[in-house]
Amino acid sequence: MDSATFTQILQIAFEKKVSDIHFEVGDPPMFRARGHLIRSKLNSLSNKDTEFIAATVMEQHGRSMPENLKEFDTSFTLADVGRFRVSIFRQRSNIGIVMRVIPHHIGSFQELNLPPVLGKITQAPNGLILVTGPTGNGKSTTLASMIRYINDNFQFNIITIEDPIEFLFTSSKSCIIQREVGIDTDSFSGALKAAMRMNPDVIMVGEMRDLETIDSCVKAAETGHLVLSTLHTHNAASTINRIVGHFPPDAQENIRHRLAEILLATISLRLVRNKSGESVLPVLEVMHVTSTIKACIRDNHLEEIEQYIEKGRDEYHMQTMDQHLIQLCRDDVITLDEAKRISHSTDLERKLMYF
Repeated sequence: MDSATFTQILQIAFEKKVSDIHFEVGDPPMFRARGHLIRSKLNSLSNKDTEFIAATVMEQHGRSMPENLKEFDTSFTLADVGRFRVSIFRQRSNIGIVMRVIPHHIGSFQELNLPPVLGKITQAPNGLILVTGPTGNGKSTTLASMIRYINDNFQFNIITIEDPIEFLFTSSKSCIIQREVGIDTDSFSGALKAAMRMNPDVIMVGEMRDLETIDSCVKAAETGHLVLSTLHTHNAASTINRIVGHFPPDAQENIRHRLAEILLATISLRLVRNKSGESVLPVLEVMHVTSTIKACIRDNHLEEIEQYIEKGRDEYHMQTMDQHLIQLCRDDVITLDEAKRISHSTDLERKLMYF
């Protein structure tokens, strides 16, 4: 592996609109496109190849690769081509790398097939908005689109705290400050505390990873700021459970009451392949916290939340993931098999009959 070959691989990734590139010892470089992992026709990589790639990535940030490296997250910019989110790790004593392609353009809700209700949600003056879903299902892209909407429509001071910085924003109507953990700040929680002295209106936290960060996000929302962040959970109920579960048992009732007051909405995402298999699109559960759902959160009746989301489709523009899957099936956009692959429901076909 040399610099020219590495650059060519990254250029191909942008040209072919792949989402990720995998570099593993013993395999050729692999690309993920439209949800499928595709093996390239290049030679299999040696440990020297992957070490060269990792060193090239880290060198851009003025770092050398330590001998005892276990895992490291960072970003990489290829001049005149684009940016990548990079995960460097060790497996079977060898270095491996996964590079996520970050598009130049931050899509609008319409371009990304996201519902316009997300714009209405971001108009709240304060509170907590959470975008959730498995890795690689569009959380960062959706969050960036929401920040774009705020930036294009409101005169706010927006602070983002990320690890690493993914999409690069240019201030429009708003002023945007982007801080990267490990370079501009030591931690999410430390940056959140500092943000309180930076006159923020909106704070975007790349991920709520630990108790200290979660508590800091909740406090920021309680003190009058709009906070947006992500979690690796699959729906509204599991999101609330995950947050509450980070707290010790004697503090869980209190955090449920706090969440009930400041949580505005959860947006849970999965990507599905369209009927042709040539593209992917998002399927969403959208929960807007109504007074009834607040009571469910406070009283720990989370199992009731899905039925209230389902009933709130017309009045509050909410939807369950099954409702969205059924709509896409009815519109002949996706197959029933693809819907069943994504759905957690055992009676999706019955629901489709009575939709």
